[in-house]
Amino acid sequence: MKEKKEPAVYRLLKLFRRNFVAGILVVVPLVIAAWILWWVFSSVDNMLQPVIEAIFGREIQGLGFAIFLVLIYITGVVASNYLGKRVIRFFEALVARVPVFRQLYIGAKQVVEGLSGTGMNKAAFREVVFVEFPRQGMTTIAFVTNVIKDKNGKKYYGLYVPTAPIPTSGYFEIATEEQVIHTNISIDEGIKIVISSGMILPDKVATGKTEVEGEHENLADAFTSLAEPEDTTQDEHK
Repeated sequence: MKEKKEPAVYRLLKLFRRNFVAGILVVVPLVIAAWILWWVFSSVDNMLQPVIEAIFGREIQGLGFAIFLVLIYITGVVASNYLGKRVIRFFEALVARVPVFRQLYIGAKQVVEGLSGTGMNKAAFREVVFVEFPRQGMTTIAFVTNVIKDKNGKKYYGLYVPTAPIPTSGYFEIATEEQVIHTNISIDEGIKIVISSGMILPDKVATGKTEVEGEHENLADAFTSLAEPEDTTQDEHK
């Protein structure tokens, strides 16, 4: 019995759908990335346009963003020398006296340091962990920002639970050592997971209750779980 051939119109529709979906997977991420860059560019540029208009008598698109980049570079040069570091410390000491602005500044600084991968030995993101959130039975990714101990030596973790897909907003939690599941996920990988809303995930993740200390050639060796299951299939033809 001969199989009925699919009508040509159906084959064309399938081909069109496959190519259209392939095009979406290429174009949409590019459009989103371009839109975010344009939004950042426009926001920064518009902030400085009143100053440019006051100096030159008219707005000059793009000049505000260029000035912003130059200011960042000059700030970096100043912050890299001894005198600049003293000035920054003096500024931060002044900020520490302003109740509300102090928390905002320190919180923003920690997030930026964590996202940029700098300050890993300070109060930035130190480790990627799993924690139950927002309720029992549900697990989410979190970044360890600090570790403290009470007078009895019990360890508590300061955790930053980011919101997806924008990791610069989130929640601060304090969890006991028993509530934290350590992982071998790097900070960069953790941020990619959050930004992609879980669409980018590592193939395997080693987890456990044992805290990672120092660097390991194979981070999976530092954990207590995720052992590879043994192949118990026996050869029936033996």
